[in-house]
Amino acid sequence: MIKQIPCGVYPTMITPFTDDNKIDYDGVLAVLEWYKGKVDGIFAICQSSEIFFLSFEERLELLKFIMAHKPEGMAVVASGHTADDLDTQIKEAKAFIETGIDAYVFISNRFADKDESDDVLWANMKHVMDALPGIGFGVYECPYPYKRELTPYVLKKMAQSGRFKFLKDTCCDLGKIKDKLAAVEGSDLQIFNANSATLLESLKLGCAGFSGVMGNFHPELYYELCKIYKTQPERAQQLQDIVGFFSVAECQCYPVNAKYYMGLDGVPIGIHTRSRNPAEFTQNRKMEIEQMYRLTKRIEKM
Repeated sequence: MIKQIPCGVYPTMITPFTDDNKIDYDGVLAVLEWYKGKVDGIFAICQSSEIFFLSFEERLELLKFIMAHKPEGMAVVASGHTADDLDTQIKEAKAFIETGIDAYVFISNRFADKDESDDVLWANMKHVMDALPGIGFGVYECPYPYKRELTPYVLKKMAQSGRFKFLKDTCCDLGKIKDKLAAVEGSDLQIFNANSATLLESLKLGCAGFSGVMGNFHPELYYELCKIYKTQPERAQQLQDIVGFFSVAECQCYPVNAKYYMGLDGVPIGIHTRSRNPAEFTQNRKMEIEQMYRLTKRIEKM
């Protein structure tokens, strides 16, 4: 049976690495434990996981480990969708799906080049979808190697197919989000906003939750915001003001800074990454994250 994805918070899971640049599985276990009780699910094997810097074998092994050790009851949507040709996409997707994930997440730019039409994108997406029966799908508007936002035209086709359950939206534009929500109205396709600044207003419009990089800093704040925004509007606005301002950290040195933040919170991982040079994470940037961490703890106590 194709599963429905619960509403709420889905952080884009990071990948810890050892000093010799291998996946740190003790660290992966610690990160999963850190998410426990703070989120509704995780988006694994995504850009935050550094999938474009992992081999297929590493991506598959990592996902198998996550599925074997995830906290009980935690939903997992996962991607790993990096190949260019459709046959390889199908082959690799089947291996990921066999791990038991709740939904397999396509990356929108894998189906069409920048200058190709929405009809080309949908035809290629449908070709891959039809080759993968028995599971629901998501789509991520990943900004690498180029950002392909989904239009209402494509979203309506996705919704009508009945196979799509999850969209990680990265447009950061409430007007576009409103149009996208209208395109999927009445279907099981839910939109999860990746942008912190627009989160509260997007929830009011009908978005299902949050799936962004800032879930790797203080997911508990996003979790509460998504739970109370209807019943406690004043408190929700206070939380929105906090997470929206804190989200400037996205432009700092991610995911190095997220790993550093988790370390401050007791997660035993280093700041090694394959996608960024840790030397970019200068002393002043470390101090900014330390200050954010202390402020977050004060806010939790309040």
